[in-house]
Order: sequence, then C-alpha cells, then structure tokens
Amino acid sequence: MMASFGHGTRRYPRSRGRTWSRTGPDRATLGIIGVICAVAGFFVLGIVLGPAAIVCGWLAMGRSWAGSRPVTAVVALVLGAIDTLLALILLSGAGTWGHGMF
Repeated sequence: MMASFGHGTRRYPRSRGRTWSRTGPDRATLGIIGVICAVAGFFVLGIVLGPAAIVCGWLAMGRSWAGSRPVTAVVALVLGAIDTLLALILLSGAGTWGHGMF
C-alpha cells in the first residue's frame, strides 16, 4: 500500500509530535554556561559577561517565571544581575578598584 508514499511513521517513530528544535543547547547546558559567565564576569569583562549570564539563565529557565526552575539557571540569573550592577557602578565612576591606595 502506498498510503503515505513511502514516508510512513513506522520507520521513524520519533519524527512525529516533536514541536521543538534539537539543534541548540539544552537548558542544563545553558545554566552551566550562565554560571561560568557570571563567575568569570566578576574578574574580567563584567559588563559583557554579566548580561550574557542573565540571558543564559533566562533561557535555561524556559523564558518564564512559572513552573520549576533549575538551580543553575537561578544562580546564573542572580549572579549575572549582581555582576552587571557592579560593572555599571564601576563604569559610572562611583566606585574605584584602587580607592585610597594611591
């Protein structure tokens, strides 16, 4: 029978019903990347790595506040926000690294 013209689902049972793409990194990987960016941002390039950690944490949470949230995603989001805030304070000149030393 040629009901499906040779493209039946019997041969590939997992091909139907999938609505998301599996080409990008999964949520756990994004959470770990976000934590690494946040921790590294405390030492170098906080103004770049802080927002990157926020974005990775947000994507790892599934882009919503509802439901269960992985711990790594929340840590990445919070540390990224602190990192970005500290970088903005240092860039504004309100705080300096060597204040009172020289």
